[in-house]
Amino acid sequence: MLFTQAYKPAILFLVVFLFRFNCLAQTGIYSEENGVISFRSEAPLELIRASSNQLIGFLDNNKKTFSFKISMRSFQGFNSPLQKEHFNENYVESDKFPDASFKGKVIEDVDLSKDGTYEVRAKGELVIHGIKQERIIKSFVTVKNNIIEVKSNFTVLLSDHNIPIPIVVYKKLANEIKVEAKITFEPR
Repeated sequence: MLFTQAYKPAILFLVVFLFRFNCLAQTGIYSEENGVISFRSEAPLELIRASSNQLIGFLDNNKKTFSFKISMRSFQGFNSPLQKEHFNENYVESDKFPDASFKGKVIEDVDLSKDGTYEVRAKGELVIHGIKQERIIKSFVTVKNNIIEVKSNFTVLLSDHNIPIPIVVYKKLANEIKVEAKITFEPR
């Protein structure tokens, strides 16, 4: 009897925690604030790479909707500090357009509450440099123990987002930018 009395608060905490976790998982709302996104520009004279671990994402599994956002100033890497400065000031104009985003809906009718690996297409509005483009982006989703990991590789054309490439650097900056994103969602 004394043993049970001593552990009552711990057992009660565990029951409440498990109930709360189960309720949150049932709402279908998932989020993450530390996803990773990187890009590569492979031009004839220069390879430029940068990445950020500040990709924010939300997923509503019940409605199959999602939203991602990244601060353009959060990208690190580049080949020099001057290159990063040019990226923020001359190309993406981070003061005017601080974020890039992708918001939309999962096309496939998959149940992301069940463990498994899925290939899905996300249809939505990609906004970079203030310019909206409707896109369908293929992603690979792995669900295990109510954790949802999303990986995606896609390209972005600078010309689609009114980001000019000056003639002086046209062999150092590619119009087609390769993007990789990875985000792990947990129930909220």
